[in-house]
Amino acid sequence: MNHTTRFALRRALSLADPATADELAERLRPELLAVLADRFGLPEGMVEELLGGDAAQMRAALFIEPGEWLLGAAELGDPAVGRALWYAVFRDDEEDRRRAMHHVPGLPETLLQAADLTDPRWYDDDGLFPVLCNEPVGYSLVPLLTSGFPGVNVVGLAVFGVHLPPPVVVDACLSLLELWGSTEPFTQLLELSEDLPALKFGHPWLPDLLRQAIDAPDPESLLRAHRPAGEWADPDHLRTLLELRYGDGPAVRPDGLDWDLIRREHERLPLGKGPEYSGNYGPGLLRLAGWEGCPADLVWESFRHNAYQTAWQAAELPFEILAEAATDDIPLSHLLKRSIGEGRLSLDQVLTELTPAAAILRALPYDHEPTRKAVADLVAPLGADPVNWLTYYDRMRRFPRNSVAALVADVTDPGSRKRRCTSWPRPRKAQFPPGETPEKSRAAFLAMFECAPEEVQIAVVPYFDPLAVQQFLLDGNPPPAVRDAVAAAHGLPAQLAMAAGHLREDKREYLLDLDEPAVDAELFREHFLDRSERARLLAGRLRGGGTRPVSQELLAELDALVISQDRDRLLTGLESGDLNVARRILGRLRLYLPASRLRLLIAVWERGGSDAVREILAMNRLPVTLRRRTEKLLDVPDGLEQLRARLAEEAAPERLVAYLTGPGDRPDIRLNRLLSEGMEPPWPALVAAHRTGPLSTGLVNALVTERPDCPRELLLAGLGDDPERWGSWTDAALRNGSLTLEDLLDHTAPAGAALDLLHRYRYGHPDDRFPEEKWRPLRERAAALVQEHLGTDVEAWSVFLRLLPTFVGTLPELAATAGAVTRVPA
Repeated sequence: MNHTTRFALRRALSLADPATADELAERLRPELLAVLADRFGLPEGMVEELLGGDAAQMRAALFIEPGEWLLGAAELGDPAVGRALWYAVFRDDEEDRRRAMHHVPGLPETLLQAADLTDPRWYDDDGLFPVLCNEPVGYSLVPLLTSGFPGVNVVGLAVFGVHLPPPVVVDACLSLLELWGSTEPFTQLLELSEDLPALKFGHPWLPDLLRQAIDAPDPESLLRAHRPAGEWADPDHLRTLLELRYGDGPAVRPDGLDWDLIRREHERLPLGKGPEYSGNYGPGLLRLAGWEGCPADLVWESFRHNAYQTAWQAAELPFEILAEAATDDIPLSHLLKRSIGEGRLSLDQVLTELTPAAAILRALPYDHEPTRKAVADLVAPLGADPVNWLTYYDRMRRFPRNSVAALVADVTDPGSRKRRCTSWPRPRKAQFPPGETPEKSRAAFLAMFECAPEEVQIAVVPYFDPLAVQQFLLDGNPPPAVRDAVAAAHGLPAQLAMAAGHLREDKREYLLDLDEPAVDAELFREHFLDRSERARLLAGRLRGGGTRPVSQELLAELDALVISQDRDRLLTGLESGDLNVARRILGRLRLYLPASRLRLLIAVWERGGSDAVREILAMNRLPVTLRRRTEKLLDVPDGLEQLRARLAEEAAPERLVAYLTGPGDRPDIRLNRLLSEGMEPPWPALVAAHRTGPLSTGLVNALVTERPDCPRELLLAGLGDDPERWGSWTDAALRNGSLTLEDLLDHTAPAGAALDLLHRYRYGHPDDRFPEEKWRPLRERAAALVQEHLGTDVEAWSVFLRLLPTFVGTLPELAATAGAVTRVPA
């Protein structure tokens, strides 16, 4: 049974009145039972037994949250149910499958608390505990080891006792002594410890204690004497320890849980490591580091085994750890941003004590104004002297084990005999295309440099090498005066280097405002410009006003276009009027629409006169009839007006509709040609043609898929065909209000596909779902529909559900058909 039929059955039982729904559930008992078994992840027989075989209860269970129902099953404490729950993979939100024991909070605990652990059925070959014994480590052990199981089962204590603190192991031994009434279980434990050394590994003292208890006249008193009072007596503390050992553990330390107890348990058996394997520590120690007040030695140990995560997650990091993180080149940006922003860390200490300077400067939170001011104050002694700044960059590269402050002091020390730089050290060219990120020392220097006053930046930027210029303009945020200083000092190469990289919109606008031909060509090649902006460039229209011939640089970009990929980019110059652009369009492309050919000729005439049109006609790239007619108009006083009149005829809505609906190429290809040649679909004429026609399925699908402004009437038509395309356009139409969920119910065909689509928007990915208020009108419409056609006729409901998988019409048509088939004439 697929999700469509599950969804349909559930909706039917929710829409029918209670009496009809109960009768329908009884009639469709096998189908309903299959749905419930699939929903809860349990065998059909067990589901039927748990529900008592009652149809009304089965129907009610269809609307209970699966986790809630599974918890109710666990409360029975039944061994057979427990084994089934262990393997249960239930459906959440009707679609996602989840492992019950892992995703239903409290399920294992509920099961084991309700269980009589002395019942031998738990330990049979088909019971739950043989399964658990094959999983000697892992988060699933937490509820098991807090259930009292090791205290009632010798094998359980032998297998799992290694995970428990010594006082809890003694408690388990006392429980065994009470249950058995003798020391026989201790003898068995000693024998098992030889075959299962894990227990002896975790508690090497235990065998001697068990031997003493066996020989003691009062073994209970002996055991209690070895049980420290108060330690691990709180069940919540034991649970927390086990979660730390094999899970994540709580985000906050429980009240009363002593750090010394945690440390001793960690020393006995490292948190996150079992006795039978070695490797990286688990998350437990890292979780401890995230607790407020975690002892420094545990934070240090977490850092040594998991430096990256500890640096990110620790609640408090000793300054010494922070220093080691910096020297070990561990990313510090999050750590410094958090610590500085929360006031946990002194900016002065960071800048004067932490090394290396490059790592610290790159990691600072420069969106934090106090940080920017602290850096600006620190580098103020460098002044506006370019030699100081160039020397600082050089020494930061060559002497990395210095702090930010130490390097400033070194550079400004008048007695220093180290080499000073009067030009950029080891200059490099700009990159085309730019590299991913600047190297560490460059990135650090440029970040620090941006904190300097504007007048300092203006004085220093002329000394940047081409790569620093490019990275400063691309990655930095220089104020306009500084940006102008860069342009004045480094000229056009700087602007070209900037245009070659990924740009924010404001930076792209700055470059476009320059009206610099070479920069425009670079932007045309490297950036996604909207159609109107490309058309402006290819027309030679300046942002500053006026028009110029299209530059050779931009024409060269047109020559380099790969037509199979870039046809639309070249076609944005269709109405340029520039003779060279028009030549390239006709020389490399075929224009399919007569209106497009006329638009090109008119634009050339308007800009270059009749002689320019003669040059275009001489290319012999236009149809013969068009060339001859145009040649006759070139010497006629109103020739241009006559050409415009012909364009009006060819661009008339009915002509465009005729092109889109005509024979030959596929409708989607024709639509793509129309759009790429800069024409808009004639919507009113298309709607009128559809009412008369209707339009072909292929054209409707192309229109609804390609155009978000497609009229509602055509969108509704699109719901009747090609389910494969749904979702690519229905999402946008539903969100912008062009369609409603009721439209999907009323107009989508086939009926099964309608339910598929509605199921997706109800239970699919969270980004696809709609808020609850959007579903209320749909429910009202669905209720009215089934009331009208199905009512309380169980046979009609049954026919409706059985016809659903193969019915080719809409859901309303299916409901009407089911009602008509079963209606008895009066």
